[in-house]
Amino acid sequence: MDSFRRAGLSGVLCSLSLLGVILDIQLDGVLGATHVEIEHHLEMGRKLLAAGQLAEALSHYHSAVEGDSKNYLTYYKRAAVFLAMGKSKSALPDLTRAIQLKPDFLAARLQRGNILLKQGNTQEAIDDFEAVLLRSPDHEEAQEQEMKASELVELREEAHAAYHQGDYSTTTSVLERVIEISPWDPESRELRAECYIRMGDPQKAIQDLTPTTRLRNDNRAAFLKLSMLHYSLGEHHESLNHIRECLKLDQDDKECFNHYKQVKKLSKQLDAAEELIHMERYEEAIEKYESVMKTEPNVPFYTNLAKERICFCFVKIRLAHEAIDVCSEAHQRDPRNANILRDRAEAYILNQDYEKAVEDYQEAREFDGDSPEIREGLDRAQKLLKISRKRDYYKILGVSRNANKQEIIKAYRKLAQQWHPDNFQSETEKKEAEKKFIDIVSAKEVLTDPELRQKFDAGEDPLDPENQQGGGGGGGQGWPFHFDPFQSGGSFHFKFQHN
Repeated sequence: MDSFRRAGLSGVLCSLSLLGVILDIQLDGVLGATHVEIEHHLEMGRKLLAAGQLAEALSHYHSAVEGDSKNYLTYYKRAAVFLAMGKSKSALPDLTRAIQLKPDFLAARLQRGNILLKQGNTQEAIDDFEAVLLRSPDHEEAQEQEMKASELVELREEAHAAYHQGDYSTTTSVLERVIEISPWDPESRELRAECYIRMGDPQKAIQDLTPTTRLRNDNRAAFLKLSMLHYSLGEHHESLNHIRECLKLDQDDKECFNHYKQVKKLSKQLDAAEELIHMERYEEAIEKYESVMKTEPNVPFYTNLAKERICFCFVKIRLAHEAIDVCSEAHQRDPRNANILRDRAEAYILNQDYEKAVEDYQEAREFDGDSPEIREGLDRAQKLLKISRKRDYYKILGVSRNANKQEIIKAYRKLAQQWHPDNFQSETEKKEAEKKFIDIVSAKEVLTDPELRQKFDAGEDPLDPENQQGGGGGGGQGWPFHFDPFQSGGSFHFKFQHN
């Protein structure tokens, strides 16, 4: 039994020895091939880096590092590619590995110190610069960078002291230099963003916070703050994008999720309201914007926007009084909004208050002088005002500008019966009645003819001889289409046409 065991053990040892020999042979072959391949990858990486083909160069340096993990230069060169690609975080481990493999490699220490300084890691940066100066005391770049690092320490202390004293203007001024030295330091940008928020400048706060989402890993706080800032400015789509990024990092983040629900609901309502306006479903759009004000009553932007768009919708459905009321409230909330002034001007036109329409259009032009719509609107309002001082067909019949044909004919019949010249005895009364009667018939002819009415609504009197080709006629008080039943001076019988 023992002899059997010894024979078995001897066989196993022989097998292991044979396996070891085979592995040595194979490894020698691989190592020989790898050395050649490494040189090839390094050469290709160098050429591609020089040509600016960074991704391809990086791929070759990856292969070189995998082939020889003990070569400090390979790590250093790969770090150079990472830096050229703007990936300083990825470069740091390679520089650290290169220094570990060759502690006196000053170029790697200097490069790492520069990165650490830009990241705001002052003490680590100073350690690297001092290590370079220990071996090379006259190294100018190391001396300059060490001085910057020491300056950065003092500036930070000054900035924090000013911040705690509530002197945000001084804080931002000092942080300007801090960020110039350490542009990759998220803490300095976050502090300056907080100052801008307290100073009432959310746009600048957004500019500082945006890069911090990349400078810090899992920076949910920055995404949440960015979302809130965009939300407060009325930029609900941007707000939604940022809060979604927060939830990508942690879908269970309660603050982000609660804010996401609010932004999503409001954004959906706003988009739906604008879509309804696009579809000319103005009554429904009004209801949707009223819902917007209920969903977000605390951010002035959304209430202002809702009032502005409701004002617009009332004008579109030709409800003059309602439009004037809402537009006036919107104007009080946002006095420099040219769109509100434009819409209220249109409401005044609907209400036949042309002087106020002209005033609003003139004020709107002050805020948006380049708008062709405002220029055209002002021109139209001025024409309507000029015509109204001669004769306003709507006022003659006593109907609103959105009266339909039946309402116009009804008003015409009533007034025509009242002012028919045959109803009056004295010559003076007849003459006055005749003038009134001519205006009444003229108003009826213009307002029941779609083409003539459209011209009148655009600020042109289609019966004014000055507006007709070839002139003609004597004076503004004439019968339409050159028909005058009074020209013979005889009696006549008046018949009402049932149009």
